[in-house]
Amino acid sequence: MILETLTLHWSDETACVATAASLAARPELRQACIELHGTLGAGKTTFVRHLLRAMGVQGRIKSPSYAIVETYDLPDCTVWHFDFYRFGDPREWEDAGFRELFAARGLKLVEWPDQAAGLLPVPDLRVHLGLRPDDGREVRLEAATPLGVALLSTLQPSITEP
Repeated sequence: MILETLTLHWSDETACVATAASLAARPELRQACIELHGTLGAGKTTFVRHLLRAMGVQGRIKSPSYAIVETYDLPDCTVWHFDFYRFGDPREWEDAGFRELFAARGLKLVEWPDQAAGLLPVPDLRVHLGLRPDDGREVRLEAATPLGVALLSTLQPSITEP
Protein backbone atom coordinates (compact mmCIF):
# COMPACT_ATOMS: atom_id res chain seq x y z
CA MET A 1 0.00 0.00 0.00
CA ILE A 2 1.28 3.46 -0.88
CA LEU A 3 0.56 6.14 1.73
CA GLU A 4 2.02 9.12 -0.11
CA THR A 5 3.83 9.86 -3.39
CA LEU A 6 6.16 12.65 -4.46
CA THR A 7 7.45 13.19 -8.00
CA LEU A 8 10.63 15.14 -8.65
CA HIS A 9 12.55 16.14 -11.76
CA TRP A 10 16.32 16.00 -11.41
CA SER A 11 17.60 18.16 -14.24
CA ASP A 12 21.19 17.34 -13.30
CA GLU A 13 23.30 15.59 -10.68
CA THR A 14 23.07 18.60 -8.36
CA ALA A 15 19.38 17.83 -7.83
CA CYS A 16 20.26 14.22 -6.99
CA VAL A 17 22.84 15.46 -4.46
CA ALA A 18 20.26 17.80 -2.90
CA THR A 19 17.69 15.02 -2.51
CA ALA A 20 20.30 12.72 -0.96
CA ALA A 21 21.45 15.43 1.45
CA SER A 22 17.87 16.19 2.54
CA LEU A 23 17.22 12.53 3.32
CA ALA A 24 20.59 12.07 5.06
CA ALA A 25 19.80 14.97 7.40
CA ARG A 26 16.91 12.99 8.92
CA PRO A 27 18.04 10.82 11.87
CA GLU A 28 15.20 8.35 11.27
CA LEU A 29 16.69 7.50 7.86
CA ARG A 30 19.20 5.36 9.75
CA GLN A 31 16.48 2.78 10.46
CA ALA A 32 14.78 2.83 7.05
CA CYS A 33 14.51 0.32 4.25
CA ILE A 34 14.61 1.96 0.82
CA GLU A 35 14.01 0.16 -2.46
CA LEU A 36 15.55 1.60 -5.64
CA HIS A 37 13.82 0.82 -8.93
CA GLY A 38 14.88 1.70 -12.45
CA THR A 39 16.50 0.35 -15.57
CA LEU A 40 20.24 -0.11 -15.98
CA GLY A 41 21.83 3.34 -16.02
CA ALA A 42 18.86 5.09 -14.40
CA GLY A 43 21.02 6.34 -11.51
CA LYS A 44 20.26 3.98 -8.61
CA THR A 45 23.89 3.48 -7.56
CA THR A 46 24.71 7.14 -8.16
CA PHE A 47 21.90 8.16 -5.81
CA VAL A 48 23.13 5.68 -3.17
CA ARG A 49 26.67 7.07 -3.45
CA HIS A 50 25.42 10.62 -2.88
CA LEU A 51 23.28 9.47 0.04
CA LEU A 52 26.19 7.63 1.67
CA ARG A 53 28.51 10.62 1.17
CA ALA A 54 25.92 12.89 2.78
CA MET A 55 25.76 10.46 5.71
CA GLY A 56 29.52 10.70 6.16
CA VAL A 57 30.90 7.64 4.39
CA GLN A 58 34.53 8.25 3.45
CA GLY A 59 36.61 6.44 0.84
CA ARG A 60 35.48 4.35 -2.08
CA ILE A 61 31.80 3.46 -2.34
CA LYS A 62 31.57 0.33 -4.45
CA SER A 63 28.60 -1.00 -6.33
CA PRO A 64 27.49 -4.29 -4.78
CA SER A 65 26.71 -5.79 -8.20
CA TYR A 66 29.11 -8.70 -7.74
CA ALA A 67 29.37 -8.90 -3.94
CA ILE A 68 25.55 -8.55 -3.60
CA VAL A 69 25.96 -6.47 -0.41
CA GLU A 70 28.35 -3.77 0.77
CA THR A 71 28.34 -2.73 4.42
CA TYR A 72 29.24 0.68 5.86
CA ASP A 73 29.67 1.19 9.60
CA LEU A 74 28.96 4.78 10.62
CA PRO A 75 29.09 6.16 14.18
CA ASP A 76 25.29 6.29 14.38
CA CYS A 77 24.27 3.29 12.27
CA THR A 78 25.19 0.47 9.94
CA VAL A 79 24.22 0.76 6.28
CA TRP A 80 23.73 -2.22 3.99
CA HIS A 81 23.65 -1.58 0.24
CA PHE A 82 22.20 -4.57 -1.61
CA ASP A 83 22.08 -5.28 -5.34
CA PHE A 84 19.95 -8.28 -6.28
CA TYR A 85 20.37 -7.83 -10.05
CA ARG A 86 22.15 -11.17 -10.45
CA PHE A 87 19.59 -13.21 -8.52
CA GLY A 88 17.93 -15.74 -10.78
CA ASP A 89 15.44 -16.89 -8.17
CA PRO A 90 14.02 -15.00 -5.15
CA ARG A 91 14.97 -17.95 -2.93
CA GLU A 92 18.64 -16.96 -3.38
CA TRP A 93 17.86 -14.12 -0.94
CA GLU A 94 16.85 -16.65 1.70
CA ASP A 95 19.79 -18.93 0.94
CA ALA A 96 22.21 -16.00 1.32
CA GLY A 97 21.04 -15.40 4.90
CA PHE A 98 19.78 -11.88 4.33
CA ARG A 99 16.76 -12.31 6.60
CA GLU A 100 19.01 -11.56 9.62
CA LEU A 101 20.44 -8.41 8.02
CA PHE A 102 16.99 -7.07 7.21
CA ALA A 103 15.89 -7.75 10.80
CA ALA A 104 18.87 -5.83 12.23
CA ARG A 105 18.80 -2.12 13.07
CA GLY A 106 20.28 0.10 10.38
CA LEU A 107 19.66 1.48 6.91
CA LYS A 108 18.96 -0.95 4.07
CA LEU A 109 19.31 0.30 0.49
CA VAL A 110 18.06 -2.25 -2.05
CA GLU A 111 18.70 -2.15 -5.79
CA TRP A 112 16.70 -4.57 -7.97
CA PRO A 113 14.31 -5.60 -5.16
CA ASP A 114 12.04 -7.40 -7.62
CA GLN A 115 14.69 -10.10 -7.90
CA ALA A 116 13.87 -11.04 -4.29
CA ALA A 117 10.12 -10.60 -4.77
CA GLY A 118 7.93 -11.67 -1.89
CA LEU A 119 10.80 -12.11 0.56
CA LEU A 120 11.76 -8.55 1.43
CA PRO A 121 10.03 -6.60 4.18
CA VAL A 122 7.74 -3.73 3.22
CA PRO A 123 10.06 -0.83 2.41
CA ASP A 124 9.61 2.52 4.05
CA LEU A 125 10.33 4.25 0.76
CA ARG A 126 10.40 3.18 -2.89
CA VAL A 127 12.46 5.34 -5.22
CA HIS A 128 11.64 4.92 -8.93
CA LEU A 129 14.22 6.48 -11.24
CA GLY A 130 13.53 6.98 -14.91
CA LEU A 131 15.32 8.71 -17.74
CA ARG A 132 13.48 11.69 -19.20
CA PRO A 133 13.51 12.07 -22.98
CA ASP A 134 14.38 15.77 -22.74
CA ASP A 135 16.86 15.82 -19.87
CA GLY A 136 17.61 14.50 -16.42
CA ARG A 137 15.66 12.01 -14.38
CA GLU A 138 12.05 11.59 -13.36
CA VAL A 139 11.99 10.45 -9.73
CA ARG A 140 8.88 9.05 -8.07
CA LEU A 141 9.14 8.45 -4.34
CA GLU A 142 6.47 6.28 -2.70
CA ALA A 143 6.05 6.08 1.07
CA ALA A 144 4.75 2.71 2.23
CA THR A 145 5.07 3.29 6.00
CA PRO A 146 4.72 6.22 8.41
CA LEU A 147 8.54 6.44 8.44
CA GLY A 148 8.47 6.78 4.66
CA VAL A 149 5.89 9.57 4.93
CA ALA A 150 8.15 11.38 7.41
CA LEU A 151 11.10 11.05 5.02
CA LEU A 152 9.01 12.42 2.12
CA SER A 153 8.02 15.43 4.20
CA THR A 154 11.72 16.32 4.32
CA LEU A 155 11.82 16.62 0.55
CA GLN A 156 8.65 18.55 -0.14
CA PRO A 157 9.81 21.94 1.14
CA SER A 158 13.37 21.66 -0.14
CA ILE A 159 13.10 19.94 -3.53
CA THR A 160 10.56 21.40 -5.93
CA GLU A 161 9.13 20.32 -9.22
CA PRO A 162 9.94 22.71 -12.10
